[in-house]
Order: sequence, then C-alpha cells, then structure tokens
Amino acid sequence: MTGPKLNEKAMVAGERSGTRAVARHVRSSASKARVVLNLIRGLDVRSADEVLMLTERGIARDIRKVLRSAVANAVNNDEQDASELYVIACFADEGSTLRRFRPRARGRATRIRKRTCHITVIVARMSDERLAVIQARAEGASASAQASRRARVERSRQRAEEAKGEIDALDEAEDEVIDESADVEAADDAEATDVAEDAVEEAVEETEDAAEAEAESDDEAEAEAAEAEAETESETDDDASTEEEQN
Repeated sequence: MTGPKLNEKAMVAGERSGTRAVARHVRSSASKARVVLNLIRGLDVRSADEVLMLTERGIARDIRKVLRSAVANAVNNDEQDASELYVIACFADEGSTLRRFRPRARGRATRIRKRTCHITVIVARMSDERLAVIQARAEGASASAQASRRARVERSRQRAEEAKGEIDALDEAEDEVIDESADVEAADDAEATDVAEDAVEEAVEETEDAAEAEAESDDEAEAEAAEAEAETESETDDDASTEEEQN
C-alpha cells in the first residue's frame, strides 16, 4: 500500500490540507520507502525526525530530507510554528524504472530493473487538544526531571558528607596511631637511656673494682718484697755473726 493520501480535490475551494514536500525519482523502490514512512505517520515533527535519525535503513536519510523540506515550507510559506506541526500524511509512489541488461551464458541477457519512487510528506498544525496534551506532558517531564535532579543532588551531597565524615574519622584514627607510636618511641628511648646509664654505671663500677684489685695486688707484692728483703737481711746478719764466732 502507498499509505493514506489526502484527496485535496474533495476539499473546499481555497483550503489546503497541509504543507507538502515531494522528492521525485529517488533511487529506491517504493516498497522500501513505505516501510520507513509507516514509522513516522501521525507523529509530531520532532519525534518523526528522531525516529528517522535512528533508523538504520538507507532510505531514511532521503525521507528525513523531505520532512525537513516540508517543515521549512510550512514555516516560510504558511507562517506555521515548527513545534506545532505533525506528519498528517506520507506516502511513496512508484516512479520510472530504469531497464538495464546483464549478459549471461549462451548469448542470453538478464533484465535488471532499477526502481525509483516519488516520496511525499505532508505536515499540518496539530489540534489544540493534542497541543495541550503534549505541553502538559512536556511540563510533567520537566517537573519530574527537576525533581529527579534535586534528588540526585541531595544524594550526592549526602554521599559527600558521609565521605567527609569517613575521611575525618580516618584522620583522627591516624593521628591517634601517630600519637601512640610517638609515646611508644619516647618510652623506648627512655628505657634505652636508662639501660645505657645502667651500663655506664656498671662499667664504672667494674673499672673501680679492677683498680682497687690492682692496687691491693700491688700492695701485697710490695709487702712480700719487703718481707723477702727483711728475711734476706736477717740471713745475712746471721751468717756474719756465725763467721765472727768461728773466728
């Protein structure tokens, strides 16, 4: 099917059913174009443009150009507002067919048909009721978007405060650990100082004891030497007295 068309001949004289744009002799078959046109029929211009932009078929680019041309005609020629337009009708008619031939075996030839089509898009102003619905929907969407944004901002602030509190707690714990380690190091230093002082005192005492022992040993040696000298002198005196007696 070519899609619903508007019979402008049945309209009252001087009235038009909308603003149209036509692309003739598009190098594509009408059946391929109708598949894409069925997606945008009845949609507002903005939604139709989004659908065509995201459609992966090659003919969608040509249909999008025709849609833009129809909107431009409505804005420039009929003084319409682009935000109030919708696709009232769109269809594709078969155009001329280019006939080519491909050589085949045994001197034969196969016909190649290169199809073309004429794409027509008609836009018109939406009714007041539909405009009111769309406007209310947009306002509701904006209000919900603002509410969701406020909620996201509030959640992000809460997360930031929680993270800040955790960071402060970690800093405090780190300070406590540093203080404890400093106290431990001070205690260790004090103990090390006490141990060093004790070691020095013990070394001094040992030195003094050694000196005293050495002095005592020197005194004993001197005493023994004196005794030996005294004994030697007494022996000498005895020998002398014995000689004198003998004489």
